[in-house]
Amino acid sequence: MKLEKKRKFFKNTLYSKTDIYYRKAKEEGFRARSAYKLLQINDEFNLFQNVVRAVDLCAAPGSWSQVLANQLYGEEVPEGERSKQAQVRVVSVDLQEMAPIDGVGIVQGDITRNETLQQVLAVFQGQQADLVVSDGAPDVTGLHEIDQYLQAQLLHAALIFTCCMLREGGSFCAKFFKSSDLSYLYVMMKQVFKNVYVVKPQSSRASSAEAFVVGLGFLGEKAKFGALSDSIKTMKAPSGGAGSSEGKKEEEKEEEEEEDRLTF
Repeated sequence: MKLEKKRKFFKNTLYSKTDIYYRKAKEEGFRARSAYKLLQINDEFNLFQNVVRAVDLCAAPGSWSQVLANQLYGEEVPEGERSKQAQVRVVSVDLQEMAPIDGVGIVQGDITRNETLQQVLAVFQGQQADLVVSDGAPDVTGLHEIDQYLQAQLLHAALIFTCCMLREGGSFCAKFFKSSDLSYLYVMMKQVFKNVYVVKPQSSRASSAEAFVVGLGFLGEKAKFGALSDSIKTMKAPSGGAGSSEGKKEEEKEEEEEEDRLTF
């Protein structure tokens, strides 16, 4: 192992042992500490209220899908019994292969492709989703401006996918990397949602450039899709695919966030 890699390994290992959310995730069985980001966002915006069908985009390793399953099935359907339900309530989508989660339908595919959209709708038997979330991040370069651009493209792809399957009045939550100018994000979101908010949950490390955008009250047919219109109509895939999974974070500034995934 190279010296630099050793330094990062020991740094991350030490940080993990002292991180309250990392330890809590291990104790409560979540695959990553990021589960608490979604839980804290829900505490503020009640994302799960009246939600029957939810989609987790760029879902690997699956901590947000675990949260959705726990919330949507609740105590009425205990773990081990959820997969026996006639109606699947949560679908996870990622380019990577994911380990099974009880009660969650898993679609391995690219969120820029129409066939992936059709697979998700098939799991829901043609019904639309009430909530779409995404904690995805691209494979970062370490160059902040480039990484912001890549993350913006991933968010754009997730929003297009969402507009094709979210019911009117539904909600959306996705990660983005903060920049000095958020006007592009606000304008894009306000085209399709009644209310738009930006939040950084307590469990998101202060050193990380990540934040989350929340869209409430999807406008459906009343939406002014603008620049999104052609993409929504075609859902054509660019070369390389945009559906990267939750994983690598900003190098140096965000490298601590990489220990989000748990090691047992």
